[in-house]
Amino acid sequence: MDAFLKEGIKPKNIYADISSGAKAERKGLDELLSILREGDTLVVWKLDRIARSLSHLTKLIDDFEKKGIHFKSIQENFIDTTSPHGRFIFNLFASVAQLERDIIIERTRAGLESSRRRGLKIGRKPGLSKQALNKAMLAERYYRDNKLSIEEIMKLIDVGSKKTLYKYLAYQGRRKCIECGNLFWDKKQALDKAYCKKHKKKINS
Repeated sequence: MDAFLKEGIKPKNIYADISSGAKAERKGLDELLSILREGDTLVVWKLDRIARSLSHLTKLIDDFEKKGIHFKSIQENFIDTTSPHGRFIFNLFASVAQLERDIIIERTRAGLESSRRRGLKIGRKPGLSKQALNKAMLAERYYRDNKLSIEEIMKLIDVGSKKTLYKYLAYQGRRKCIECGNLFWDKKQALDKAYCKKHKKKINS
């Protein structure tokens, strides 16, 4: 709080979220983003308070620039789009993020093409075709890497809906605790009766 006050931000304009789990909802952040207007400056304590990955951060700041909104990070003070130097640093970040996405896509396509040429077949598990199983495995890999957005993963593995993507992730073991809502991975637990380690211990004790 003190760091934001030193930046000249009024207490009524300071938003905070307290959450557990990387995928938890952030209502404070969502509310803040909805009220930003042209000429405003969004100040965050650290970059990971607003973005889950470098590509996510660059997309957010691109959107801010289109709306005339500035962005600053207190801990990473070299990120400040109100200054020419800060904008230059951000452009470097954006280039790195784009390169990272391009490399992931290129390697995936090369791997799939190599598998097709060699006639590689992946053993089938009950419930999914060979092609769907391959997509499920890729979906889990990219989701766990946390470098691509859901939309980017869908496009990369050629999935037409979020419902199908989450079906694949569930097949690979993605679960949501029915007590606290935290996400975890455990293929052995049923979707409608899944408990994270914390609540599983309470039930067993």
